[in-house]
Amino acid sequence: MSRRTRPIPGLGVVAFFAVFALAIPLSAQQRAMTIVDLIDIPGLADPRISPDGSEVLYVRTDTDWEANGTASHIWRVAMDGTGTVRMTNGEGGESSPRWSPDGSRFAFIANRHDTEHNQVFVMPTRGGEAGAVSEHPTPVSSISWSGDGAWIFFIAVDEKSEAEKAREAVNDNVFRYEEDKLPTGLWRVSIDGGLAERVTEPGLMVRGYSISRDGTLLLVQLAPTALYDDLLNSELWVMNPDGSGGRQITDNHVGEVGASLSPDNRHALFVANTNDELSDFYFNQRLFVVPTDGGDPVSVVPGGSFDVNAAMWSRDGRSIFFRANTGVRQQIYSVPADASDAGRAQAVTEGDHSVGAWDYHPASGTHLYSVSSPTNAGDLWAMAGSGQSRQVTHLFDYLAEEFRLPRMEAVQYAGEDGVEVEGLIFYPIDYQEGVRYPLVVQTHGGPPSSDKFRFARSSNYETVLAARGWFVFKPNYRGSTGYGDDFLRNMIGNYFDQAHKDVMAGVDHLIERGLVDGDRMAKMGWSAGGHMTNKIITWTDRFKAASSGAGAVNWMSMYAQSDVRIYRTPWFGGTPWSEDAPIEQYMADSPLFELHKVVTPTLVLVGENDERVPMPQSVELYQGLKHNGVPTHLYVAPEQGHGWVELQQRLFKANVELDWYYRWVLGEEYEWETSPVHPDKKEAVTTAGG
Repeated sequence: MSRRTRPIPGLGVVAFFAVFALAIPLSAQQRAMTIVDLIDIPGLADPRISPDGSEVLYVRTDTDWEANGTASHIWRVAMDGTGTVRMTNGEGGESSPRWSPDGSRFAFIANRHDTEHNQVFVMPTRGGEAGAVSEHPTPVSSISWSGDGAWIFFIAVDEKSEAEKAREAVNDNVFRYEEDKLPTGLWRVSIDGGLAERVTEPGLMVRGYSISRDGTLLLVQLAPTALYDDLLNSELWVMNPDGSGGRQITDNHVGEVGASLSPDNRHALFVANTNDELSDFYFNQRLFVVPTDGGDPVSVVPGGSFDVNAAMWSRDGRSIFFRANTGVRQQIYSVPADASDAGRAQAVTEGDHSVGAWDYHPASGTHLYSVSSPTNAGDLWAMAGSGQSRQVTHLFDYLAEEFRLPRMEAVQYAGEDGVEVEGLIFYPIDYQEGVRYPLVVQTHGGPPSSDKFRFARSSNYETVLAARGWFVFKPNYRGSTGYGDDFLRNMIGNYFDQAHKDVMAGVDHLIERGLVDGDRMAKMGWSAGGHMTNKIITWTDRFKAASSGAGAVNWMSMYAQSDVRIYRTPWFGGTPWSEDAPIEQYMADSPLFELHKVVTPTLVLVGENDERVPMPQSVELYQGLKHNGVPTHLYVAPEQGHGWVELQQRLFKANVELDWYYRWVLGEEYEWETSPVHPDKKEAVTTAGG
């Protein structure tokens, strides 16, 4: 059964599969996944439970190869999994569904034919015409209903001044680097339409906000500028819905995120990557509670044993639910909000999976969350109280039904210094015990992140590699989150202390187990995974091929070129331009100065407009490799940032990397997978090198 002819869930799909399953045995209908199959997996995001707890709105994203992109629309399903229906069908797509307090309507964001850019729309829950309620001069985002349903709050970038508009009118495209980045403000618009009212003062950057459950207060995260590095200078403020009566409730040098008010408005919770005392930076993310009438924040889950990335108050405010990364898994937990009981966290979910999108319905105590596993790309599940979880959507059931999927396993091994390191492996689909297979090592980005049990992604195409007879190894090297602060902070003062050694210790572990052929190995990674690739190829010649995606090679130039420095200063012990600059450390951790050692044929890939790891880093790497006679190509995706978004570019990336691995690791020809449609005349990438 073709992926592109699959019936939409809820519209006859059960009957269709029943007939189809009778006609062909399950083993006969399954096949290996292709790159296009991976790219074509729909997205499911932003689930929202209705006020009465009976229904769910969510965003589904599907590929459109003719348009070389994706389209997102809003869907509705009953909490029992029945009655799936698409609610919106605008040409430009829709996002951010938000129920009105009475559940009769929902708001969303869209850019439709009669609007210049994203605006707020509202439509009846039972269907009907959607109407725009905002006419804001700049695109809107982050919408929320007021408690009484009379207003919709949103964030929007400040409008350009008359002088800036006049300059643009005469085609003066010169801009001031960083200084022309306009901050975003918080606004509200009546559901009857009209001009929006500004809630926060001009000039301040709103990095996030939430509305109290009773609708009487706003909790707003304000920063002095729009620059990423000013995240650490942001603070939490409580104010009335019209912006009056504002008072600051935090005063520290951490970046508070995900903040919300307790049911009685007496406390606020937030998440920050600091220590328990909020006195230092670059730790596993903690969960804090702070009084709204003054007082110091308290770490609710102290010690850094969890990497907390989201949190919500329980119905009565006596406990807090939080989602946390514990290495190769991500789960929901519960912990008492009272500081005297701090640390007594209990698991709400469990299993070899990663909990992603998450909503909580206080009235019924229902959690709604997506679960990504080795066989499912993120269907929604619901759990009421301490009851059994039940599947709500079945968007991804077809993956296990149609495709032969690889076995996924967690592995533990000793790093060079004896510290236990964990990782994940994907087995070749037709794995036979006693046979050694070629290996692709993939290192994750961040580096404060971790690889977890989840479904494969097209950027790493693990299922495609497994179907072609490769092992895939994903090590959570030193610097990864979820393994405690010491493990994370091994990079402080020396980025490449144990991280690269952890990668190779894992490789040796797989070789010792008799799984991997050490003479047939490739290395790849993107962002921090690219940093690691650049280091590995200067440190060992054991890989026959490598691919460096958006990786840093010269940390001194990278420090200034990138849009973020706050996470990098601790790695080297200071800036490169201070009086006592740790230049030796910057050079020691920069692969550029050891490129003369490289013999591994290496691809280099980057987005033309990447601000996080700017293109010049890839150019420096490419020029050094080429000058030293190392086989290389530099591929640049026009107009792309830190990730390649266009479908043709994503297909190209996987094809060109597989072609490279087959050539240099296996000594074989690779047959490129073709696109479902022919790309337009615009080139997908620009190539440098021969």
